[in-house]
Amino acid sequence: MSIDWAALGSVFGASLALTVGLVALFTLGIAGLAKRESAAAQGGSGVLPAAGAYLCFAACAAAVAYGIYLIAGA
Repeated sequence: MSIDWAALGSVFGASLALTVGLVALFTLGIAGLAKRESAAAQGGSGVLPAAGAYLCFAACAAAVAYGIYLIAGA
């Protein structure tokens, strides 16, 4: 049995990068919602941070859905 270490390293690197990116995107969404709350507390509208947060959450949901699509092999 032979292990293709280059392919294994490539898969590991890609999965690590995508995982860190997805977590960072979700964190940006949470930070946007927090900014919306602080803007509302100060009398502002907070529409722009909320829109950015929802966009981040939608991108996270799309990435997860695409991953499930790849795994399921539709």
